Amino acid sequence: MLRLLRGALVALGVAGLVAGVLRLRNPGTPPVSGGGWRELSGPEMT
Repeated sequence: MLRLLRGALVALGVAGLVAGVLRLRNPGTPPVSGGGWRELSGPEMT
């Protein structure tokens, strides 16, 4: 059980390091602005 927990923590640590390196390599990209909620209009909203 302890071995499984240790493996999961190592995997999370490696994933965090990869995410940090990718974020540091490309800091100039703005966050995604598309998608999200939009107003609905028409007969389905009556």
